[in-house]
Amino acid sequence: MKRRSIGIVAALILVLAAVSLALAEGNARKGKYLYRSKCRTCHGSSASDLSPNSKVQADWKKTFAKWEGVKCAKEWKDISPEDRTDIYTYLHDYAKDSPTPAKCN
Repeated sequence: MKRRSIGIVAALILVLAAVSLALAEGNARKGKYLYRSKCRTCHGSSASDLSPNSKVQADWKKTFAKWEGVKCAKEWKDISPEDRTDIYTYLHDYAKDSPTPAKCN
């Protein structure tokens, strides 16, 4: 019985984490600044070129849901969860399939 309770609590935590990411409302304007200062320094020069319209919204959501698995996760550890949410909001809101896709980086 105790094991089942632990499993239910763990599942609830995972669901809440997923919902919080989906409902997270970051600041896209701040996210654009953070993206340019923290991400663009590598992406576009030494790393693969990357911009909001490099992916569709679902791809950005997957990337940020499991950010620990991305190639540059080491650098992401230095970015606060709030800043990651802002960067995510910027990239997601200006993704290739968004109502207002980014035209330039």
